Amino acid sequence: MPALLFDLDGTMLVSDPIHEQVFREIWTERGLPTPPGFYVEQIHGRQNQDIFREFLPDEPDIQGLHERKEAMFRDRLPRPYPGMPGVVALVRRAEAEGWPRAIVTNAMRKNADAMLEAIGLRDAFETIVIGEECQRGKPAPDPYMEAMRQLGVAPEDSIAFEDSVSGATAAAASGAFTFGLRSALDDTTLRAAGASETLADFTDPALFDHLARLEGSRP
Repeated sequence: MPALLFDLDGTMLVSDPIHEQVFREIWTERGLPTPPGFYVEQIHGRQNQDIFREFLPDEPDIQGLHERKEAMFRDRLPRPYPGMPGVVALVRRAEAEGWPRAIVTNAMRKNADAMLEAIGLRDAFETIVIGEECQRGKPAPDPYMEAMRQLGVAPEDSIAFEDSVSGATAAAASGAFTFGLRSALDDTTLRAAGASETLADFTDPALFDHLARLEGSRP
């Protein structure tokens, strides 16, 4: 079976409403508008530093604001918190059958640990690749390529799960078969970004059909 490479925010858990509320407060503090759709249009799937450089070019301490924003998110993340439907079962199946698996996220490491703990899956992942710790984060393929390197797997033996344009672009560019999760974006948008197929969540029959085809192709 292939390696399973998971994004976190919006993929393994529906965390975007928490992020949106934090950004709404920060934008309001600084006099920026927050019209309907601002989060998906301006922020979704991007690294904080890139967002702040674009929308807050006079911000004197971008790294400090990044750390404050993510601390606000962690403070508001309930523990426990529900995972995306079907994700816990898929990860536990992967554990039981010995499938390689990794987290590949633009979230900072403290947030990745907090989210995995909240959905009860921190123990299931030894390999966690953080975008800001790579030479380039998503939408560049570097985080996915680093995850494959750490797991010792080839792109053609990897399946990625993503919910954003930047994430799907990164995963597809790495050569992984890419499922787009329709938690915030629609099928057309995710496929245009590089997703091979899209899923409502991890109970979607399209996922199990794909896994069954792979199992059927084993020698």
